Amino acid sequence: MVMPFDDSDTTPDEALLADFARGDPSAARALTLRLTPRVFAHAYRLLGNRAEAEEVAQEAMLRLWRQAPDWREGEAKVSTWLYRVTANLCIDRRRRAKGGTVPLDAVPEPPDAQPGVAERMQARDRAAALQAALSDLPERQRQAVVLRHIEGLANPEIAAIMGASVEAVESLTTRGRRALAAALGTRKEELGYADER
Repeated sequence: MVMPFDDSDTTPDEALLADFARGDPSAARALTLRLTPRVFAHAYRLLGNRAEAEEVAQEAMLRLWRQAPDWREGEAKVSTWLYRVTANLCIDRRRRAKGGTVPLDAVPEPPDAQPGVAERMQARDRAAALQAALSDLPERQRQAVVLRHIEGLANPEIAAIMGASVEAVESLTTRGRRALAAALGTRKEELGYADER
């Protein structure tokens, strides 16, 4: 018997994907609601462009639906597979763009939780500075830093996504953090961090 899923469902991703493959559209809805925001956020951090990130998120989810009938449970987590597909799609887009950059003013403001104008401007400047610094990192360093420090994934999962060893992930993350610190360190006062400890 097919049971409908609600947004608060705790069914594992792999079980939902298997249910979708057996013809349950509510499983696809539950997985879409659960995974699309994370896929979009990951793509946005890697690309720095909202429209391109939306396209990547749609393509990644389409690939997941096409993969569903052939999914072999226990080989990989759905989220790990999806992060890897998303990262590969982003890398392909960046290669096609041949190093094109995103203007700083194209980075949108974070959601407004009623801060004042100065706080909003500062938050926008900080987000733009971080995105610009991330964009200057080599692709693998950027991917490792985003997965570890923005997405909050553990190094073994990042290693699986990137097809690298845990040691390589640690090295990429460390070098990426150092490069970000160097890029942003001279802008502490400008970004309003001078008085923060």
